[in-house]
Amino acid sequence: MATVLSVSGSPSASSRTNRLLRHLDQRLTAQGHQVIPLDVRTIPAEALLGADFKHPAIVEATELFARADGVVVATPVYKASYSGVLKALLDLLPQYALTGKTVLPLATGGTTAHVLAIDYALRPVLNSMGAAHIVQGWFTLDKDISVHEDGTLSVAAATTEALAQVVDQFSSALGRTPVLAAAS
Repeated sequence: MATVLSVSGSPSASSRTNRLLRHLDQRLTAQGHQVIPLDVRTIPAEALLGADFKHPAIVEATELFARADGVVVATPVYKASYSGVLKALLDLLPQYALTGKTVLPLATGGTTAHVLAIDYALRPVLNSMGAAHIVQGWFTLDKDISVHEDGTLSVAAATTEALAQVVDQFSSALGRTPVLAAAS
């Protein structure tokens, strides 16, 4: 099947966003995709904030984007937009790093007041980076994601169903993404 880069834009390893994304990675893997996780928070701050395009971690991230057929981008919503660490990474990628790729945007937040962050903050950036197809994204309320003491995750039933639909649409779209011929 396809190679999927699963990008967590959360600055925290234990965040609901990160845990939900890794949970969804399992669904994509079960559908036969190779999923490569990328936690932006693991990229050294000096590379991100210093715009060090030659830093090995930035070079590696750029190569991961280039190899992927599809990209899932998940972010917590802060101040009606995606996270700063995600922005720092996206700013360092080549202008058209998403050319020919299918992209699934996901976001989490504490209130429905931020539900439009996907369409008004994240989607325009992904589009400007050349994404061939940005499938319907999904915003999940923090209250619908529970992390238990043993580390297991549970998601509200209605949210689980909605997320399954958007992940399945993304998975299906990966099979239909046209391969763009290289310029001669």
